[in-house]
Amino acid sequence: MDKDKQWSEISKDVADIAKKVKSKIDEEDLVDDLKDSFKNTIENTAEIFKALLNTLENTINDDEIKQESQKVIENISQELKSVISEKKSKISGALNTNRSFEEE
Repeated sequence: MDKDKQWSEISKDVADIAKKVKSKIDEEDLVDDLKDSFKNTIENTAEIFKALLNTLENTINDDEIKQESQKVIENISQELKSVISEKKSKISGALNTNRSFEEE
C-alpha cells in the first residue's frame, strides 16, 4: 500500500470517528433537552394544581364541596406523581440499558 492510500484510509477513519463522536454528542444533547422539557412540564403541572387549589379555596363557599373538590384535585395530583415516578424509572432504566449496549 502506498503512503497516499494509507493517509487516505487514516483520514477516512478519522472522519468516521468524528462523525460518530458528533452523533453521540447530538444524542446526549437531545436527551438533556428532553429531560429539561420533562422537568419543566412537571413543574408547570404542579403550578397548575396549586393554582387550581387556590382558586377552589377562594371561590367556593360551601365547605363540603370545597373539601371534596380539594380531595379530588389532591388525588389526581398524587396519581400523576405516581405515574411520573413510575415512568421516570422506566425511562432511566431504558436510557441506562441503551448506553450500556452502545458502550459494548
